[in-house]
Amino acid sequence: AALKDGLRSQVAAALKEGRVTPTELCQRCLALIKSTKFLNAYITVAEETALKQAEESEERYKRGQPLGILDGIPIAVKDNFNTAGIETTCASNMLKGYISPYNATVVQKLLDQGAVLLGKTNLDEFAMGSGSTDGVFGPVRNPWSYSRQYKEKSVPKSHSEDKEFNWVITGGSSGGSAAAVSSFTCFAALGSDTGGSTRNPAAHCGVVGLKPTYGLISRHGLIPLVNSMDVPGILTRCVDDAAVLLGSLAGHDPKDSTTVQDSFKPFELPDLTDVSKLTIGIPKEYRAPGLSSEILALWSKAADLFKNAGAKVVEVSLPHTPYSIVCYHVLCTAEVASNMARFDGLEYGHRSDTKESTESMYAATRREGFNDVVRGRILSGNYFLLKQNYEKYFVKAQKVRRLIADDFVKVFSSGVNILLTPTTLSDAAPYLEFIQEDNRTRSAQDDILTQAANMAGLPAINVPTALSERGLPVGLQFIGCSFQEKQLLTVAKWFEKQVQFPVIQLEEVERHDNGVFQHQKSASFS
Repeated sequence: AALKDGLRSQVAAALKEGRVTPTELCQRCLALIKSTKFLNAYITVAEETALKQAEESEERYKRGQPLGILDGIPIAVKDNFNTAGIETTCASNMLKGYISPYNATVVQKLLDQGAVLLGKTNLDEFAMGSGSTDGVFGPVRNPWSYSRQYKEKSVPKSHSEDKEFNWVITGGSSGGSAAAVSSFTCFAALGSDTGGSTRNPAAHCGVVGLKPTYGLISRHGLIPLVNSMDVPGILTRCVDDAAVLLGSLAGHDPKDSTTVQDSFKPFELPDLTDVSKLTIGIPKEYRAPGLSSEILALWSKAADLFKNAGAKVVEVSLPHTPYSIVCYHVLCTAEVASNMARFDGLEYGHRSDTKESTESMYAATRREGFNDVVRGRILSGNYFLLKQNYEKYFVKAQKVRRLIADDFVKVFSSGVNILLTPTTLSDAAPYLEFIQEDNRTRSAQDDILTQAANMAGLPAINVPTALSERGLPVGLQFIGCSFQEKQLLTVAKWFEKQVQFPVIQLEEVERHDNGVFQHQKSASFS
C-alpha cells in the first residue's frame, strides 16, 4: 500500500523530470499490446501515429512546455468513436475499412492536450451486447483469466480444447477498453455507456468505470446507439485518473446540442477524511433476482464500512426499478431502429454487389453488414414503432422512464447524497457458459443494475472492490445527483482507499516491467 501511495503521481512526475520520455512510454505500451495480443483488446493499433505523437510530446517536454497532465500519456479509444485517419469499424462488417474525415470531440480534446492515441479497442458489434463477444473481430478475453490470482483458484481442464476456451469474458460492450486498461497497455481508455457498457466491463476487469451525467460530455463523433442515453465513458485504474480525464473532456460543445451550456471547471479530488456528513442510500430493489450471495455480502460489507466510519446509511426505495429493464429495451431498440437506418450502402460503409434494384441492394447490404443481434434489435424497434404499437409500447415506455427518473429525484431530495449498489449480478462468466444464452437474454440480465442510471441521466461509477472466490474482480456502483461528479468521485476515492483492491499479477506485464515502468502498477498519472 505504501508503495502504491508513493507512486501515485509518478508518471506525470517522471515525464516532467525526464526520467522517462513519452517515446519510451509509448514503446513500452506498444510492446505490451503485442505481447497481450491474445486478449484481442484492440481492433486497430496505430503504432506509427502514436510514435509520431509521442515524439511531438517529447519536443514539448524538452522545451519545458507540456500541454498539461495528459501530455505524453498513452490512451486507447473504443472503436465506435470517429478518428480521422484511423479506421472506425464498430466491430462490424458494415463499417470495416471506414475511415472518418474527422475526430469525435472527446478524441480531439485528448489529442489537443497531448495524449498519445495507441489505437481503437474491441467491442460488441455497434456496442450492442454485454460480453464483448459479438463483434466481427472475435471476442475479447479478460486479462484476469491469465492472472496468478485466477490461475491459483481455477480448476485446470484436462482437454486442450477446454484449455483454449478456459477464459472469462470482459463484460461489454466496452470490453476492449476495459481489458486494455486492466492489462496495462494504456493508462486510460474511452468507452461508451448506454445501459452500463462502461461500468459492466470495468467491474469484470477490475478497473474504474465512470459514466458521467448525460450532457456533460459531448457525443459528437460517437456513432450513436441510443441518442437519449449514450454517454462517453471513462476507464482508468484509479478514481483520481477518472477525475483528470473528466476535467479534460467535460463542457459545452457547439456540435452537440445536448451538452450543457455552463462551463465546466476541472477539479482535483480532496482526500476525504470525515464521512459523517454523508448519507448513503441502499436501494432495496437492487437485490435483484440472480444476484450472487457473494456480491450481496460484499455490498452489505461496503455499507457497514461507511456506517462504521460515521456516515448515515439508510435503506431507500426506487419503486419503478423492476420495470426499468423492460422499459429500457423498448426505448433502446426503438432508437436503434432509427439510428441504423443511415447504413444503407449509399453514403459510407459496406455496399452489396447486388444490382437488381435499389431496394434489393439496400436489403442485401444490411443483411451482409449487420449481425443477427443488430438485425434483431432493428426488427424489434420497428415493431414497437409501428402505428398500431406506438402508444402501447414506445409512449408507455417513455412515461415509465419519467417515473424511474422521478424515483431518483425523490430519493436525492430526501437528503441522500449517494446511492450504493452492486454493478453486476456476479463475477465474470466463463466464455463457453456466456455464449450458451442469446445476446438479448444476457443483456437483459447484465444491464439490470446499471441501465436505470442511463434512463435518469445520472452519473455513476464502478469501483473495483474485491476478488471473488474464483479470484476474479467484483465491483460496486455509486450513483450520484446530476452534475455532482465531484461529490460522487470524492466518495468513490474514499471507498477505493479503504478497500485497497489488489493489483493484477500478469506474467506478460512482469516480463516487460523494468525501472520507471513499474509506476504503471499503481497506474496513476495524476
